[in-house]
Amino acid sequence: MSTLPTQILERRARAQAWFEALQTRICAELERLEDEAPADLYPGEAGRFDRRPWTREAGVGGGIGGHLAGRLFEKAGVHTSSATARFSPEMAAQMPGADKDPSYVSTSISLIIHPRSPRVPTVHMNTRFLSTAKSWFGGGADLTPMVDEQRSQTADDAMLFHQAMQAACDGFDPDWHGRYKAWCDEYFFLPHRGETRGVGGIFFDQHDSGDFERDFAFTRAVGDAFLEVYAKIVRHRMAEPWTEADRAQQLVRRGRYVEFNLLYDRGTMFGLKAGGNVETILSSMPPLVAWP
Repeated sequence: MSTLPTQILERRARAQAWFEALQTRICAELERLEDEAPADLYPGEAGRFDRRPWTREAGVGGGIGGHLAGRLFEKAGVHTSSATARFSPEMAAQMPGADKDPSYVSTSISLIIHPRSPRVPTVHMNTRFLSTAKSWFGGGADLTPMVDEQRSQTADDAMLFHQAMQAACDGFDPDWHGRYKAWCDEYFFLPHRGETRGVGGIFFDQHDSGDFERDFAFTRAVGDAFLEVYAKIVRHRMAEPWTEADRAQQLVRRGRYVEFNLLYDRGTMFGLKAGGNVETILSSMPPLVAWP
């Protein structure tokens, strides 16, 4: 189906292999954290991922949806996908390089983690490779603390998370972190609430420095940095007890998450319009939520 050069298909294959390997590593680490969580705060059996392969209805491709409902992580989704397809005329008009030939290939990893404890922040991460006649990487990672005392750019978890994302960027270009941190704050903003979704991180799209190997290495660095820093944050917070007031704050904050993902998130809209797997796309929705 694809009319794109062989080199692009080979690059997609390399990116896909990396994303799938990263998925395996992240799932294994989350299962280790499930095992380590203190039994008095998190009773029951440690959760394990249910991996569900799926096939695209439009075009060629599919992926593996990784779903976990555990004792530490109330809901987590770690998913990979790939596609060889053609954009609709509406979507082709918005994609660089697709105006003359709407063929594209893509591959990605995306995840959302909703911990049971309000003391452990929710997190989102995704990275992807997409190519029309032009190729680029996109993605990022952002942290959403649930209780008020942690919802500050200077709070411990936020500082640790930002330092990790900055280190991932600075290894390639010292200008990237400032640019992509600001983009994250701008992107994950709820206009109708006048507030950001969380404390941010980095967000980038159509990232193409002109050097594929450099950009691919940067994308890998983001994935590695996320895995290391989020596991550190979870281990730091998971033994903290919480109150009913903390839980109430968490459920309301999760409502903001739902509002953003359904009203503004481009990844959700792209996935649904491009014929992606609805189960994995909407797995970002938290299991329990409240609106005051």
